[in-house]
Amino acid sequence: MSGSLSEALRVRARALLSATRFTQFASVGLVGATVDNAVLVLLVELTVLGPVLAKVIAWEFAIAVIFVINERWTFASHGAWTGRALGWRFLRSNLVRFAGFLVTLGVLTVLVYGFDVWYLAANVVGMGIGFFVNYTCESLYTWKVHRG
Repeated sequence: MSGSLSEALRVRARALLSATRFTQFASVGLVGATVDNAVLVLLVELTVLGPVLAKVIAWEFAIAVIFVINERWTFASHGAWTGRALGWRFLRSNLVRFAGFLVTLGVLTVLVYGFDVWYLAANVVGMGIGFFVNYTCESLYTWKVHRG
């Protein structure tokens, strides 16, 4: 049994170490971070929303943009193109990215309210940390790259 577990771990590690996929994912992440930060700033500066609630809204908006780009570019060869399959991947992507979001939101909250860091800088730090959670989970769970 341990042989099959170690083999499964090796296969997944190899899939995660794809330089091309990682670079594409990071590029898409930069687009998503730009969208996230732009929406965050607009909501904080132009509405009565505080940084935490504004972050929740900005996050979901950015997730939709990121999903579309990843679906069409980064993971284009993984998964069926049926409406049902796309819907399930989008749902899984939201669930998976929720872990990264919790990391980002936690960092933002601690930095803003605990250390009086500017909300936008705190958001960028949190997104950087959450990126690695997202890459791992999206690759292995949403698009299942280790099966390809």
